Formats: sequence, structure tokens, C-alpha cells
Amino acid sequence: MNKKSIRALLLSAGYGTRLRPITNKTPKCLVEINGVPLLKHWIDTLHIAGIKSLMINTHYLASQVKSYINSLDVEDMEIIISHEETLLGTAGTLMENINFFDKDIGLIIHADNYTQLNINDLVNAHINKNNDCLITMLTFTTDNPTSCGIVKINNKGIVQHFFEKSKENHGNIANGAIYAFDQKFINWIKGINPKPKDFSLDILPLLMGRINTYHTQKSYIDIGTPDSLRKANSIYL
Repeated sequence: MNKKSIRALLLSAGYGTRLRPITNKTPKCLVEINGVPLLKHWIDTLHIAGIKSLMINTHYLASQVKSYINSLDVEDMEIIISHEETLLGTAGTLMENINFFDKDIGLIIHADNYTQLNINDLVNAHINKNNDCLITMLTFTTDNPTSCGIVKINNKGIVQHFFEKSKENHGNIANGAIYAFDQKFINWIKGINPKPKDFSLDILPLLMGRINTYHTQKSYIDIGTPDSLRKANSIYL
């Protein structure tokens, strides 16, 4: 295991429009899987992995999210709340908080996904990646390819093509929207002009041939709709 510490950015600020009416009064990151908020699931997952520093961004119903975080007693983990008066976008949030990572291994995680992944498996895949790659992307097998970003990889597990929610058939290996990276990527992203706002649209297309992948066999669900929420609850049980 790498001797560097690991820091994580948990993206939790979105409106969860596809989950309405559930999210009319509840932020998406506090929607529950078998009685446990998604945010708590991720905090527990990262805590078990030994991660000491976690940043969580907020925007929609931010006071609820802040109150919930402040109610938790998580030993040996620093949790920083980064509030956004205006949503910055997935890459914009990273750019705004880029110095948080400071030479450590970094993780970017969308809090609206549910998985039983051991996060250290992804980190180890990144540590052992090809030197030409800048990030490691979690991938999973989807049964609904048109709702996901689909990737084409070579025999070394490196992404060659990326298709964002295409209606055409490009296979069923999907981007899990969890990324591991290190200082090499930080140095690269600081040089992008104009500054990126969306990770999938503004960063991934620039990295074709330089994205390592780690494919999980664990359950992986985007909690984007009431149907996927019911599916996650059935898997949990």
C-alpha cells in the first residue's frame, strides 16, 4: 500500500431532480438506503479505508447536509464542508479546492452512487497504473448503457473512447464516476485553459489513452431515479 495519505472529495451538492418528489425536501446525498443516508454510507466506506481527510461540497438544502455532518462522530477523520453559493460543476469544485490534495493521492466521488466497493482496491490500481496514465477510473458493468457514460478500453485497461449517454450501442462497460489521481494529474489540470467545469465533458475527452481503469464486480447503482433507489434497497437487504 502506498505510504502517501489519501484525501477524498465527495460531491454532494446536486439537486437530485430525477429523484423528485423524494428530493423536494431531502437533499439527494441524504436519501437513505435501508435507513442509512448515502452520505453516511460513503463516510463509513472512506473511514474503513483509512482516509483521514474528506471534503464534502454543499449547495442544495445545504443546511440539512451541514447539520447531518455535524451530528456525526467520526473518529480520526477530518471532514471539511465546502459550500457553493452557485454550483461550480464537478470539475469546477475540484479546481476551486485543488490545494486540498497537496501531493497526496486524491479521490473524486459522486455521493449519489451506491456500491460495496473496497475503495483501497481502486487506490492500489492507481498506484500500479501505467506511467502514461494520469487518473484511474472506476468502471462497472451496466444493464442500462444509454443512461451511463460508456468506455472502450484496450487490453491494458486503458480508455480509448468515451461515449456520454449515447443511444448507440457501445457496449456495457460504464464509467463509475469515481476517480483516483495524484500530483501528476494536479499539475496537468492546472494548465488547462479555459478552466474546466464538468469532469465528463471538459476533462475526460482530453485524456483519451491516459485513463487507467479498475473494474469492480461489486454492485454499483446510480441512485438517480426512484426505481434505482428501490433496486439499491433490495440489494442492501
